[in-house]
Amino acid sequence: MKRKTLVVIITIGLFSLLIGGMELYYYVDNTEFLEEVNNMKSEFAIQTLVEHKVLEKENSTVHYFVSGKPDGQTILFLHPAFSDHSCFDRQIDYFSSEYRVITVDMLGHGLTEKSNSKDKITMMSLYIAEILETEQIEKIHVVGVSLGALIAQDFALKFPQRILSLTGLGGYNINKEQKEIAKAQRNEVFKWLFKMIFSMTAFRKYIAERSVIGKNEQAHIYESSKNFSRSSFSVMTGMDGLIASRPNIEYPYPLLILAGEKDIPLAVASAQLWHQDIPTSQFEIIQNAGHCANLDNALEFNKRLMSFLQLKFSEN
Repeated sequence: MKRKTLVVIITIGLFSLLIGGMELYYYVDNTEFLEEVNNMKSEFAIQTLVEHKVLEKENSTVHYFVSGKPDGQTILFLHPAFSDHSCFDRQIDYFSSEYRVITVDMLGHGLTEKSNSKDKITMMSLYIAEILETEQIEKIHVVGVSLGALIAQDFALKFPQRILSLTGLGGYNINKEQKEIAKAQRNEVFKWLFKMIFSMTAFRKYIAERSVIGKNEQAHIYESSKNFSRSSFSVMTGMDGLIASRPNIEYPYPLLILAGEKDIPLAVASAQLWHQDIPTSQFEIIQNAGHCANLDNALEFNKRLMSFLQLKFSEN
């Protein structure tokens, strides 16, 4: 047997052992986690009537959900990456008594499938505007979590006349360069892709554990990410296009910036810097909560957001 052939056979064998070993490792690790998920009792039942609607486009069908007071001001909630509209199940009942509430499955997430290779998450602002036109809504309070906070800012840049207020949880200022965040995100992307290759269950487990600290909440995030597939990942490649240095941006609307107390230090620091960039903004820490504090400590998140909205718009 020629030496080159032998080297190829050994290389293939070692690679196969690596693949098999990683699959076995993730199988054992995921099995324990899934048992915990299956044993969790659901605490996310919604009492409010929610209407499931779709925005039909030439290449996409965007799913969104409407509840609450038809004649009230509208709150639009935008979910974090890999999750879906159910990320806000603990907000629906609380805010629907006073507001019209809209949640959306963004491109490649939840029921809104990625329809072609040209679909990018940055297109969501245009789809949101069309949803508002369809629902005959002029202005909104937009609330975004993580990726949702970035899309919320992008929407405010493109359609400032439609913004009543903006609230960002677990986000950062997209109107300035974010080199440290970009570096951290590149490292995260490598971890995401590595886990995706071997096991989507491992990927979803990782996302759940990074997003929230409570076991029930981790189970909920895990379930909410089940429709995010490997092919969905391409919609995320447009995220870099959201961030740019825009020194002369004005903020004619109230801005609330929130961070979870137990989120990673970089995320909390980035939220604080966002607040420093915009002195008119309001910054608050949600105690006993991770990245998605609206799930980990829904009661405090809901109270803080409601207080902000009522204080800023009490005359309405």
